[in-house]
Amino acid sequence: MPAGRWEDAFLSGNGRHGAMVFGDPDDDRVIVNHHTLVRPNGSEHGRPPQLAAELAALQDRLLTGDTTAAERFTDGRGLMWVQPFHPAFQVRLRRAAGERQHGYRRSVDFTTGVADAACADWRSRVFVSRADDVIVQYVTGPGTTLDISLDHRLPGAPAGLSVGHGAALTREGALLTLRARYPDSDRAYTGVTLVVPAGGRPTVEPPGVRVEDAEAVLLLTRVHRHTGELDVLAEAESLRALLLAPDPYPELAPAPAPDPDREPGPDPGPDPGLPPDGSLAHADADAPDAHPLGLDSTYTHLLARHTALHRPAYERVSLRLGTPEDDPDHGIAGSELIRRPKSPALLERLFAAGRYHLLSASGMLPPRLTGLWTGDWNTGWSGAFTNDANLNLQTASAAAGALPEVTEAQAALVYAQLPDWRDNARAIFGTRGVVAPAHTDGESGHTYHFSREYPLHLWTAGADWLLKPLVDHDETRGEQDPRLAATLAEVAYFYEDFLTRTGPDGHLVVVPSYSPENRPANASWGTLNAAMDLSAARHALHTAAAYHPGTPDAERWRALADRLPPHRVNGDGAIAEWAWPGLDDSYDHRHLSHLYGVWPLDEINPYDTPDLATAAHRALELRGAENDSAHGHLHHALIAARLRDGERAEAALGQVLAGDFFHASLMTAHYPARHVYNADAAHTLPALVIEMLVQSTPERLVLLPALPDAYESGQLLGVRTRFGAEVDLTWGPDGATAVIRPTRSVRVDLRTPSRTSTGPRQLSLRAGEDCVLTLEAQ
Repeated sequence: MPAGRWEDAFLSGNGRHGAMVFGDPDDDRVIVNHHTLVRPNGSEHGRPPQLAAELAALQDRLLTGDTTAAERFTDGRGLMWVQPFHPAFQVRLRRAAGERQHGYRRSVDFTTGVADAACADWRSRVFVSRADDVIVQYVTGPGTTLDISLDHRLPGAPAGLSVGHGAALTREGALLTLRARYPDSDRAYTGVTLVVPAGGRPTVEPPGVRVEDAEAVLLLTRVHRHTGELDVLAEAESLRALLLAPDPYPELAPAPAPDPDREPGPDPGPDPGLPPDGSLAHADADAPDAHPLGLDSTYTHLLARHTALHRPAYERVSLRLGTPEDDPDHGIAGSELIRRPKSPALLERLFAAGRYHLLSASGMLPPRLTGLWTGDWNTGWSGAFTNDANLNLQTASAAAGALPEVTEAQAALVYAQLPDWRDNARAIFGTRGVVAPAHTDGESGHTYHFSREYPLHLWTAGADWLLKPLVDHDETRGEQDPRLAATLAEVAYFYEDFLTRTGPDGHLVVVPSYSPENRPANASWGTLNAAMDLSAARHALHTAAAYHPGTPDAERWRALADRLPPHRVNGDGAIAEWAWPGLDDSYDHRHLSHLYGVWPLDEINPYDTPDLATAAHRALELRGAENDSAHGHLHHALIAARLRDGERAEAALGQVLAGDFFHASLMTAHYPARHVYNADAAHTLPALVIEMLVQSTPERLVLLPALPDAYESGQLLGVRTRFGAEVDLTWGPDGATAVIRPTRSVRVDLRTPSRTSTGPRQLSLRAGEDCVLTLEAQ
């Protein structure tokens, strides 16, 4: 069936523009999104609080036992949310209703990004081009008559939004514009759609156009945010130029339309990611689909240009669980598959969907809380980038999953905001260097989102957290980015200036300290020596030193890291969330910040620090799920996988698979029962699957550390390692085989699930020479 709610719309995107496709033959809607569309709410002028002069007094009070002192470390402002992300408008195509939806089907091809919907006499294909940064919609069907308009009336649109429409005929067809100015702001955005019919002529029917008796209609859409006026004519010429480009792919024929003589069948439901042998593109192969005026060749050309960039990225890594012959679930529609949470085919499909959506949401920026999509102006948590957990969970598969496009998007966010990070360090802590905010709208990197219950301005671990994927990327490719080296030095400079207080044991104290978004059971939120802060400081200082070898800076940074206190093990045998004596743990919380040293860092692991790993595992056992947020369950599972606990990882994953988190599009919600549209689970899930099967550091390869019993056979191809190799892994009841393809020569420790192994096995890998490993059955 067509999407009835925007949450069930199928998704396409190129990391800048996003499209949400309903696929309704009689009233089709494509909601247009763009990463830059954030509504001014006053926070665009927000600045970090000027608190540096009060820092020493706060530190004194906390060190002498005032457990609520940090609640007064504020400039008195109320909570200020970042600018909320919002949709632009919907491209609406209406045609006269009739009994014409027999044989209806819609699908998404993850390899091309095309959202396809069709019935007996109509077909619509939509994709968002990475090559040309344009939303392309191609509608075909004999005698098609459409009323086409750009409609801003979406849920939550502010009453004060000033909207103007334009419709004009052109030599190709028609040009539609929608200009919206935000209330009480000089900022606006403008959408432009070029309408190109074949076999019919448009007429202006305000606020849009009518195309009558056409064989096909091609729509090209872009949206721009701007101040002042947008040069609409120049944008129209830019879209028009896409029609004139020569077609270098004459051998690529457009996919056929459905056969109008086919007998109606049962509605199979939404079908994202259906395998090619069951896809619409391979059905009814004899049906003609040729139209005059070159629209077929233009569409094919635009799609080929886009696919040349999208397909190779998406296909670098793939997962197969079981076989289609063994499991008939592999061939069923996604809307049906999500009702079978124990099916291996579901996890396989969600892995594919997660890679597709993550890639599609990443470009000029990484994914927001909603990825790149929303159909509502009132987006949960402002549709922000939440840096204290969610963003890095979503991008966690980038390095191992061979999606450098995602890492580059995160790097773009970080490097553009460094001046604001410097302001944060100076204003709040009076230091050199940088401090990252916990929330950002993608524009400002200033820290201004904080309150008594969420003193996010006290969080100092953010820069290390956000830079960790960039470090992983450098390790994977075997090169160091000079921009990253310089930024890591700035993080280290911050810690040099900030870590000046010592405790009774002579160790440095992180004060104030904050563990997102939790508090001790017997103290306030702002306190001392949060485990995450300790791990982040140690990691940042050592990593900065590694990027600046042989320098006096590196020697100072390592010495400073060595003065930090160790983690504390509490009376329950668990790593304490706060390493300061007397602070009691609060176990029932969705965040697992205190186990940052386990994942994503390698500070605590079963091989080098087995006692701490045991304490970390105990902390994981004691952790509650609080409000059953999807990111909490998957974060739990990622840590369990690092600790080689496949049973616990599988149980946490099962909470998400069985918790009704998935929309028909296979995009996810933040809470069970599909409550609050959110990309955390969709984008994090591929990282979890990889972590359960293959883990790596620059010195270690771990195979099958946490394989769930439910997935007894499968194949994971193309995983990248941090020591510079590609790994193909195949496993089954009789054992496993790994093919390692190193790009540089290196010695690594191999860890496997063997019950008879007494320690690591050394692998000497030579660049360009495949290494084939056979593992025994367990």
